[in-house]
Amino acid sequence: MTYIQKGTPQFRKTSLAMFAGGFCTFAILYCLQPLMPEFSKQFGVSPATASLSLSVTTVAMAVTMLFVSALSDAKGRKSIMGCSLGGAALIALLLTFSPSFGQLLALRILQGVVLAGLPAVAMTYLSEEVDPHSLGYAMGLYISGNSVGGMGGRIVTGMVADFFDWRLAVGAIAALSIGAVVLFWRWLPASRNFQKRKYELRGIVKALLSQCRNPRLLCLYGLGFVLMGCFVTLYNYISYRLIDPPFSLSQALVGWIFIVYLTGTISSTWMGRLADLYGRYAVMSIALLLILAGGLLTLSSSLLAIVVGISLLTFGFFGGHSIASSWIGIAATEHKAQASSLYLFFYYLGSSVSGTVGGIFYAHYGWSGVIAMIAVYMAVGLILSGALRHMGRNDRADHSSRMVG
Repeated sequence: MTYIQKGTPQFRKTSLAMFAGGFCTFAILYCLQPLMPEFSKQFGVSPATASLSLSVTTVAMAVTMLFVSALSDAKGRKSIMGCSLGGAALIALLLTFSPSFGQLLALRILQGVVLAGLPAVAMTYLSEEVDPHSLGYAMGLYISGNSVGGMGGRIVTGMVADFFDWRLAVGAIAALSIGAVVLFWRWLPASRNFQKRKYELRGIVKALLSQCRNPRLLCLYGLGFVLMGCFVTLYNYISYRLIDPPFSLSQALVGWIFIVYLTGTISSTWMGRLADLYGRYAVMSIALLLILAGGLLTLSSSLLAIVVGISLLTFGFFGGHSIASSWIGIAATEHKAQASSLYLFFYYLGSSVSGTVGGIFYAHYGWSGVIAMIAVYMAVGLILSGALRHMGRNDRADHSSRMVG
């Protein structure tokens, strides 16, 4: 096989294209998150109900991803990813005309189905096309696009909604996403190591079930669930806390707090590289502890401490996700596309379930209830990381990574 080597023009184009794709996907996916207080006011819904504007999208995307990765085996990687991005951007335009919260949710479900194409295929595309020795770095760059998109989507909608309204804010995200789609199509090289396979539903289900018999993969799926669950729960409800007294911040100021996403851009590449050098177990444990420390800091009554806490949690989350994403390709011995799609299924299921359940904790126990939930998740994550360490002591790939360091 001919791989894309780090330092070549093709590697740069691939990285920029996947960065643009990740930006588009996560700007669209999370642009409504800072608008949840606006939905509570305009449509008269509770915080937990408002969180469905994100939860229904992520669960629709999670389920669809289980089958889209196999569809890409038959139709090709680039075409599936490109059509996914274009369709999601067009649906974002339609969202601006939603007359009711119910219709908004219906469009968000459809958007989740369409959005599934890029995250379901991106990791497989990179693992097939990029030199394995540079995969952790390449995966980190792709996840950096995710973090910048998530940050940009939140900041733009927060600011535009504060000065105008939420509909114009979502329209601005749609326009930015259309530009990202154009760049993605122009820059991404066609697959060279892709092997076409026939699409068979029975074979897909069989391949998915086979991945659930691998205990190492099950641990990684659990890590994806708790990582994303913590991250989305905090970001779903931090806006409510900061808009209410004693902070009483404006929607625009709350939106700018999400600039801490830049720490995720740094950590996804940096911690991915550290994992390549020193081993995934140790670096993953550090990421989980950073998330816990960041969550605990947000209990402070100091706005500065809260911002630092959000930054630490974001740094740890993106670093941990980068490590787990690249780890899937090593732990899976066959059907790597299905293994990746299952990881993302549990990852986004964590977003959907935890994001809404966190609203129940917030309603009954306040912000301390949200952080207690995050602490429990991180304890589970450390247990899963320890189990992976125990099972992977004789894993050659990881042993080689440690020897390099």
